[in-house]
Amino acid sequence: MKYITTVLDKTFTIDINRENEVILNGAPRPIDLRAINKEGGADKNANDGMYSMLIDNKSYEVLVEEVDGEYRVLIDGVLYPIKVMDERAKRLAEAAGAFATASGDTNIKSPMPGLIVAVPVAIGDVVQKGQVIVVLESMKMENEIKSPREGTISIIKITPRQTVEQGQLMIVIS
Repeated sequence: MKYITTVLDKTFTIDINRENEVILNGAPRPIDLRAINKEGGADKNANDGMYSMLIDNKSYEVLVEEVDGEYRVLIDGVLYPIKVMDERAKRLAEAAGAFATASGDTNIKSPMPGLIVAVPVAIGDVVQKGQVIVVLESMKMENEIKSPREGTISIIKITPRQTVEQGQLMIVIS
């Protein structure tokens, strides 16, 4: 699985597809990561946020804490704020216009092929940022497409039970 990770305003692509190896920005890197339980031993099922990490032949003790969808990672006394988004979530955010401007028309396009499950808005509805405007089923998963900003629904090009292709225009918010 690929993750887009932001650390101190630098963005990295991390592909985790094998045990003991990650692909960092296209380059394979050997890594050994083990959870440490409260008694100090290695335990893959420990859940207290402490890890032992071996990377580039250096050993680190790492404390990981999640707060409001952002991770705080403490390594060697330095605290790193880290944002992590998997590829699927990134595509959904981009397709929903997560980086859209606050004015003008915002086109909401399908991030992937799928089946429209629900359209809980109508033309003329005023929507808030983060409000669900489409429910799209793809690969047996229901994905909520949320409004990237406040606005008014001006165009709806889809109906429930309709199939859509990736990139197909679904809704316009004015």
